[in-house]
Amino acid sequence: MKDTKRFLLAAVMATGLALSACAPTTGSATPAGSGGAGAATAAEPVDVGIIYSKTGPLAAYGATYYEGLQAGIDHATDGTGAVNGAKINLTYVDDGGDPDKAVTAAKDLIGKGYKIIGGTVVSGIALKLAEQAAQNKVLYISGPAATDAIQGINKYTFRSGRQSLQDVATAGSFIDTKGKKVVVFAQDNAFGQGNVAAVKAVLGAKGATVEAVLVPDGQELTPFARQLIDAKPDMTFVAWAGATSGTMWQTLSQQGAFDAAPVVTGLGDAATFGAYGEATGKISFLNHYFPGASGTEMEKKMIAAVEKAGAKADLFTPDGFVAGQMIVQAIKEGGSDADAMVKALEGFSFDGPKGKETVRASDHALIQDMYQVKLVQKGAAWSPELVKVVAGDQVAPPEKK
Repeated sequence: MKDTKRFLLAAVMATGLALSACAPTTGSATPAGSGGAGAATAAEPVDVGIIYSKTGPLAAYGATYYEGLQAGIDHATDGTGAVNGAKINLTYVDDGGDPDKAVTAAKDLIGKGYKIIGGTVVSGIALKLAEQAAQNKVLYISGPAATDAIQGINKYTFRSGRQSLQDVATAGSFIDTKGKKVVVFAQDNAFGQGNVAAVKAVLGAKGATVEAVLVPDGQELTPFARQLIDAKPDMTFVAWAGATSGTMWQTLSQQGAFDAAPVVTGLGDAATFGAYGEATGKISFLNHYFPGASGTEMEKKMIAAVEKAGAKADLFTPDGFVAGQMIVQAIKEGGSDADAMVKALEGFSFDGPKGKETVRASDHALIQDMYQVKLVQKGAAWSPELVKVVAGDQVAPPEKK
């Protein structure tokens, strides 16, 4: 992102690699560990249910989450597939992007005695699974779903990725929004609505006037692009995810939205790097992750493991990797007791692929670094280039008590 420009603010959740055809429905991963409250039940396998989008509109995101999770558990267990001698049995269930399907899967897994549920890239599903976690007193670790609503929602719910407030705070690190009109252009779903709330909470608190143009799924984009332009924004924050991202950017460009105001957006997965077209040079990007962003040893290990499995690291690979680290920590210190696992994760500070990450004990927000980046053209392709690391404590979401 460029601090010499005014910006259209956009948090695009994007990601994706095709899910490996050999991905198992049920797998195992767990290393031998030592100590912890779970030692007494070390001989008993621990069943972990992962509910994620193998199919559906966000399947590409689910793929990278899955790949990162495999690598994360393997790393955290030293390749043994067991913690304190207890085997981790991973069961994968496809939510297909459908909340009802996800809830049915969660109830089935919990009914079979599963004490740990993880996954989903869909914000609406994460909220439903958080409800199930509280009702049934099981540990739930959400994936890339960015909704702020699960922050502090209940004692049993955690997350392994960033949240919308961190995106917005990163965008706000580029400019002074006081007295500016910020229009949020987003999908009319939990993710988009969450971004509107986040922009109001973060940039509104800095003196910006915040409005929103929300687009229902399946609607023709042109009229909404015109609404955005007619709103006469000083800045626009675009929160968009999924396969329609390219069409959305093309429509905004065709309708002249980039001439109406400057652009800032969240840089998504590698598949979207070429989606911005002629507008690329006019956009500044906030970013959750791209391969090479942190340069840490843990990141290098993650990338190597994913590539060894025949895939490539991408936007949400760290979310899966961190989920693996958190699952192992919970089992190592808490065994299969949900309350003990919660205590094991609250305040947990560890070296993740993005550097030092910390689970805030009070509301389970995951404090982590974010990035300012730009896209540079290399031949016919576009590649991300780091502009600045924004320290995790600078973009930490407001604490919920």
